[in-house]
Amino acid sequence: MSAPRTGAPRLSVIRRPRFGGAALPGRRGVVLADSATVSPAPRPVAARPAPPTSAWLPTAPCSPHSCVDSTASWAAVPRATARLVSVLVLVLVGVALTPLVGRLRARTRDRWIRRWCRSVVSAAGVRVRFTGAAAPTGGLLIVANHISWLDIPLLAAVRPARMLAKTEVRGWPVAGPLAARGGTLFIERDRLRALPGTVGRIADALRDGAAVVAFPEGSTWCGRAQGHFRRAVFQAALDADVPVQPVRIHYRLADGTASTAPAFVGSDSLLASVWRVVSADALVAEVQVLPVLAPGDHTDRRGLARAAQGGRHAQGDPHIMCA
Repeated sequence: MSAPRTGAPRLSVIRRPRFGGAALPGRRGVVLADSATVSPAPRPVAARPAPPTSAWLPTAPCSPHSCVDSTASWAAVPRATARLVSVLVLVLVGVALTPLVGRLRARTRDRWIRRWCRSVVSAAGVRVRFTGAAAPTGGLLIVANHISWLDIPLLAAVRPARMLAKTEVRGWPVAGPLAARGGTLFIERDRLRALPGTVGRIADALRDGAAVVAFPEGSTWCGRAQGHFRRAVFQAALDADVPVQPVRIHYRLADGTASTAPAFVGSDSLLASVWRVVSADALVAEVQVLPVLAPGDHTDRRGLARAAQGGRHAQGDPHIMCA
């Protein structure tokens, strides 16, 4: 007989999968992105389940603790409170007037929506600089980098449009009902099977002459870092044969220094992000409307996404309009 083993029992190392890609629907069927890899857990304990990933559910490394500029100051509390009250009043007025505004003629309705959106941003204490030509009329896919909840009224000031948003937004207080009444297209980001249907609904809206706003990065970033444009939403523009309007958004201080105070990232709450914005001093939002990408310029969604992404870094000599 062999001698009994002594000492602490050996524990097996538990490994968990880390998924680097997802299945994406394409014209030739389903295409798999990066293959899955396996890496060991740092300690021999039960690993947490990996978060779900999909073409609609990318993640950004930005967090409010490591990326976001603090604006905390007791001296700013009275001013911030007044700004917050002003924003809430304007939002509630907008919700109340939505049925009435919806009955106006399209041109008049869009003009009032633009004014209201600029008023909300201004009430939050943010000055806006719009550059570039006006967005075209008719069916249009508007794509932009995503940093803050402020991006939404800023893009609506460029051209009122139907937003593409995650289903969780529907449950937000005040903002959820307002988004639903505004014709927002909601995405079930954790269900790949819903992706073709969502692309089809976006294409139908574009064919009907509507403008649709999408954030192809799929997640908010702090502004100093940024993600890459996912391709799926661009398929809707190809199917509907409509142009794509790239827009670039930056937030700066009055002296031109980049600011991450407006960022709404990671575990940040909407209220915390709003309070940071209204507490900040001399924030400036720069919204650059870049040259439109005409239908037919790019025949596949990969090239179209790449062109729209590259357009965010284009430099020009646009005419500056201040709100």
